[in-house]
Amino acid sequence: MKQGKEVENPESRFFAVLLAAAKLPGVRINRETYLRSALARHCSEEEIRRAIEETPAAAGITVELLDKAANDSIRYETAKVSALSAAAGMPGIFALPATVPADVAQYVGHMLRIAQKLAYLYSWPELFSEEGDVDDATKGVLTLFFGVMFGTQSANAAVGKVAGMMAEQVAKKLPQRALTHGVVYPMVKRVAGYLGVRMTTQSFATTVSKAIPLVGAAVSGGLTFATYRPMAKRLKKHLAGLPLADPSRRVLERDVVDGEVVEEYESFASAPAEQQGVDPTAVKVEEPGS
Repeated sequence: MKQGKEVENPESRFFAVLLAAAKLPGVRINRETYLRSALARHCSEEEIRRAIEETPAAAGITVELLDKAANDSIRYETAKVSALSAAAGMPGIFALPATVPADVAQYVGHMLRIAQKLAYLYSWPELFSEEGDVDDATKGVLTLFFGVMFGTQSANAAVGKVAGMMAEQVAKKLPQRALTHGVVYPMVKRVAGYLGVRMTTQSFATTVSKAIPLVGAAVSGGLTFATYRPMAKRLKKHLAGLPLADPSRRVLERDVVDGEVVEEYESFASAPAEQQGVDPTAVKVEEPGS
């Protein structure tokens, strides 16, 4: 009974989908390869080298230039996920048991792809290990990125808090304790529960759109295009406005700390929204079941 309730828990449901999508082929983005490819048209070889070894912000690459590279990646990923979603809608209602789970997985997989690309452009560290494993800190920050994409104000504040920790300490790694046991962790769990509810709603809409062959393909592809691109744009706007992406905050190499971020911070719930990089137009996170 306990196991059944756990499966039905929106938070557990979301984490299960996230981890399953992260294991799909092609979902993990190699940071070095991507930055070299994305910046090749806009930057010198020296700037690219420093962006890879440190961060694009440390290389002095402007946010305006990064925005161009980000828009290219968003266009590519949106076209790809929309085409795959339309293809999944072709067989019609008789193939729903097979196509709907696959469509949800590939959609979340493409959300992971664009989240990684935007994170690397705007000076976040490598999110996956060389083996492609998803540790708890990575799972936490990806959950918050998804929350930003869905327009939740609480996720905006939490991502801003994490970015602020890393910018102040000039750390090259995610703040493990904050994301797994510290001040940000409760918000990770809350956002995961909210996303679990939202994904159930979207899955139902996807199922309905695929019920009629051919027409379902057009509706499914169009629905994906209409939702994926704005979500990617929302994450891009938020990450671009954080201190990590600001080249004016560059520091000398000797100041770089390659380790755990110190968590001597006041509760970010009381901090002004502007300091946390919050999008004032974003909606508040909803309590699942409310």
